[in-house]
Amino acid sequence: MKTSPWWSPHVHADRQLLLRQRNRIRNAIRTHFESAGFTEVECGALAVSPGNEAHLHAFSTQLVAPGGEPRTLYLHTSPEFAAKKLLAAGESRIFDFARVFRNRERGALHAPEFTMLEWYRAREPYAAVQEDCLTLLRLAADTAGTAQFTFRDRSCDPRAEAERLTVAQAFTYHAGIELLSSLSPAGEGDRNAFATKARRAGHTITEKDSWSDIFSKVLTAAVEPKLGRGKPTILFEYPRCEAALARATPHDPRVAERFEVYACGVELANGFGELTDAVEQRARFEAEMAEKQRIYGERYPLDEDFLDALAHMPPASGVALGFDRLVMLATGAPRIDDVLWTPAP
Repeated sequence: MKTSPWWSPHVHADRQLLLRQRNRIRNAIRTHFESAGFTEVECGALAVSPGNEAHLHAFSTQLVAPGGEPRTLYLHTSPEFAAKKLLAAGESRIFDFARVFRNRERGALHAPEFTMLEWYRAREPYAAVQEDCLTLLRLAADTAGTAQFTFRDRSCDPRAEAERLTVAQAFTYHAGIELLSSLSPAGEGDRNAFATKARRAGHTITEKDSWSDIFSKVLTAAVEPKLGRGKPTILFEYPRCEAALARATPHDPRVAERFEVYACGVELANGFGELTDAVEQRARFEAEMAEKQRIYGERYPLDEDFLDALAHMPPASGVALGFDRLVMLATGAPRIDDVLWTPAP
């Protein structure tokens, strides 16, 4: 039986409260950032490169010059490259409610077009943006008037003190796998050693699976569902080979200043102590694109302008937070489409 479209008056009436809550949460966050000395920016969606991570998939389009010459551009998967260029230009605290686009993504927690709240603090440590994330969770709950975040059978008190786990600790506690010994001193993965550990822990690993594939399988199946239960979780110190845009930690070059925030088993935010070494960044991008070519048979160009800007960018920390997911959890909505004003076709 055909379901009614989202614009049917009775369907819209059911969603209206959620959408009004969305607006209130957005306004509260905007007020919070502005009171903390941030400037709201609007990064353009058209980009030379949509991002250079192996498993990110973009929408491409054609820019046609007045003379008719076509040029391939992409709808950005994140405002990150443009925002970092603004940091290079001299901005210091910025945020953007960016409309972003990701192909091959659709489900209860994924939409091909969604809102990413992204913000940066120049010359501040990544512990500062971790605290920003926890503040926004509490602010969303307060604005929605909810005591707990909920998703499916899971709940989380957004006001509770956060659990903080390194990725290595999480793999030990939740998957029974000692992670760091499968990384070289420079943070490169030993695929065979990791595959042996994962198989012993009960995971199905194929000969085609790379170190990164194994990491993703274990994280998704054994670790993520356990995070953010009862209280938020900050998962930090990702392996360096899983943090293409983050700098290495000072105390261990095998891991990087990357973190994610979870509530109800849902990933809400992904943040970095930002990498500003253009040579290392190029090498990481090229490695990611080689992996994308291996798996998907395609690659995206590098944004040379972005790599040039890194030489002028100050040390910084930044976060990308899925705003629609935050609204979902704060309002108890079961699907991301329920909190989008006009869901994608």
